[in-house]
Amino acid sequence: MRSVRARAAIGATLVVAVALVAAGLAVLLVLRANLIDQTDLQAEVAAREVAGQLATGTPYDELELDDEEDHPVQVTDEEGRTVVVSKDLRAVTGTGTSGVTPVPPASAGASPSPGEGDGEGDGDDDSADDDDDGSRPGRGEVSSDDPDFSDGTATVDGTTADYRFAAVEATTPDGVTLTVYAGAPLAAEQEAVNTVRGAMLTGLPLLLVVVAGVTWLVTRRALRPVEGIRREMAAITASEDLARRVPEPGSRDEIAALARTTNETLTVLEASVERQRRFVADASHELRSPIASLRTQLEVAEAHPELLDLPGAVADTVRLQVLAADLLLLARLDAGEKPGSATVELGALVREEVSQRTGDRIAVGVEVPQGGAFEVNGSRGQLSRVIGNLLDNAQRHAEGSVAVSVAADGRGVRVEVRDDGAGVPEDERERIFERFVRLDDARSRDDGGAGLGLAIARDVAARHGGTLTVDRAAEGGAAFRLWLPRSA
Repeated sequence: MRSVRARAAIGATLVVAVALVAAGLAVLLVLRANLIDQTDLQAEVAAREVAGQLATGTPYDELELDDEEDHPVQVTDEEGRTVVVSKDLRAVTGTGTSGVTPVPPASAGASPSPGEGDGEGDGDDDSADDDDDGSRPGRGEVSSDDPDFSDGTATVDGTTADYRFAAVEATTPDGVTLTVYAGAPLAAEQEAVNTVRGAMLTGLPLLLVVVAGVTWLVTRRALRPVEGIRREMAAITASEDLARRVPEPGSRDEIAALARTTNETLTVLEASVERQRRFVADASHELRSPIASLRTQLEVAEAHPELLDLPGAVADTVRLQVLAADLLLLARLDAGEKPGSATVELGALVREEVSQRTGDRIAVGVEVPQGGAFEVNGSRGQLSRVIGNLLDNAQRHAEGSVAVSVAADGRGVRVEVRDDGAGVPEDERERIFERFVRLDDARSRDDGGAGLGLAIARDVAARHGGTLTVDRAAEGGAAFRLWLPRSA
């Protein structure tokens, strides 16, 4: 039951079984109702035929009872006594009386006749007819009401069978009201219903077996690519080789979409793992140099205290501290840390950041319009870090001019940092935002930095819903443009 194929086959089989059983019952009920209607019609026709003879005054012993085996007839009077039966009828049920022996008239031993009777009797009949409430047919008439139908049995010529009886009233010309019970056999109806039921009971299991088998095969064929995807994913997990990909079926169904999405996920995962590995390797490489330099200085100082280079040790320690802080910030950004929703006025933030840079080799020119409102939402500390990194980069590459400006730009605020240095080659303008990337490898590592400043600046800008790009400045160097959406 844990298999999708098994659950699908069982579910489909149960649904088809319920539908077929319901449909079979409906067919049987409709078939039985139609056959009973036909049987009722036959019984009614036979009963009305005999009732018509009685209404015309035909004597009892002269009644024509055709097809007595197929349509047994029993006639009763108003008191429920049997007056006429079919010749070979020996027992009957379902007609309200089980007697099949005609009762002779009280005045004579011969068979009674609807036409026999004296004048006084006729007078009594007329009086009775006059007192009739209209619920019975008139003299010489057959009831036009729908007959009453009942189920019963009849023994004809020694054979007992089920019949459907129709009861029709008729009044003789003498005013005697009689009830004619005529039966029609239910054998045909029972045989037809039994035949159909037997066919259904025989065919239903076979059909359900076919449905279950077809569903199993179709589901197995449909899920075969899923099994291939599962095996390949298991192999990738075991080998830890994220370069492998799951097979993509040629169909355009949901399974093919699943395979494509899985491969896209593997591609992103491979790139993420590779970026993480490269990040760890680069970080280890960057940390190794200042740690080795600091250790060397401490070992020399231990052996020769007079040769201790204290300023160098402090510089290496500061470099380690800055690098560790940068790595920590990148880790927090990669973890999805949200920047916050405080309101930051970029004009005031730029002026404050520039005023604190008293040790820069080149004075920074500030261009912030007076009275401008340049408010954005975010983290004041992180945005200050972005501006500081851009100014550090400009100070490192400028020849004699560094400038920063703040201006409104559409629905946002633009901060631009420019210098008059060599600029950034056009084909390197995206690469410089990658981690541990430096275009000044010929310079010393102390001057060139670790290559994390611009990567941090772009990540922070992206976390704030903004962008950071680089272009050529009017002064000839690089122009870094930070755009952030304006605060609501």
